[in-house]
Amino acid sequence: MNNFYNEILTDHNLHPVHKHELSGCSCSRDGINPTCGDEITLNLKIDNGLITDGSFTGSGCAVSQASADIMLDLVIGKSLDEAERLRELFTKMIRGECSDEETEELEEAAALADISHMPARVKCALLGWRTLGEMI
Repeated sequence: MNNFYNEILTDHNLHPVHKHELSGCSCSRDGINPTCGDEITLNLKIDNGLITDGSFTGSGCAVSQASADIMLDLVIGKSLDEAERLRELFTKMIRGECSDEETEELEEAAALADISHMPARVKCALLGWRTLGEMI
């Protein structure tokens, strides 16, 4: 991974904006990666089909925690349909199947593109996104 992307991951892991409890959330879902023990609880506030706020709690490796924080940066303020589309794009990117244009739509989440070359970390990167998909 190049240094720019490592900086994004490190920053989101050490200083996650969205890692906290969220009172008054509309829905909450637990996600777990049984192969490594990473776990999160994803919380969203949804109003008229729009994600107005979100947070996560839990523990796990730097990749799973940073990915969940980056995901929330991207989907807060988006409709559920837009969030699902971004989730599908992210999954495609992690599988190495995303075009450059599609990857650009993922903004900072594109920092995780190289995970596609590290099969053992794919489930870590997808944990928050998979949990979001289960909620939607």
